[in-house]
Amino acid sequence: MLRGVLDLCLLAVMQEGPAYGYEMTKRLRGRGLSMVGEGSIYPLLARLERDGLVETYREGSNGGPPRKYYRASALGRATLADGAVEWRSARDSIDAVLGPFEVEVRS
Repeated sequence: MLRGVLDLCLLAVMQEGPAYGYEMTKRLRGRGLSMVGEGSIYPLLARLERDGLVETYREGSNGGPPRKYYRASALGRATLADGAVEWRSARDSIDAVLGPFEVEVRS
């Protein structure tokens, strides 16, 4: 069920504008996904590019090699919209199951 959720999160942070890998990691962390490391997103970005969900371009950086920027393609934006609907539906179903359950706080 969770397969592809990080893909959707990457597509979502690209909605803020094109970004290179490290910048996307910072955006994800800023939204509470602190467990996502920079090294783990590059294989996902490569797959998203292969699947036509993102477009890339290179741009110079201050004193370093050019950075590869990613932005969602039209297919990527449609995939994000569809995926967000599916995610919300799954989340609502899971909340309905777990909602009545109370968590005991252990000291």
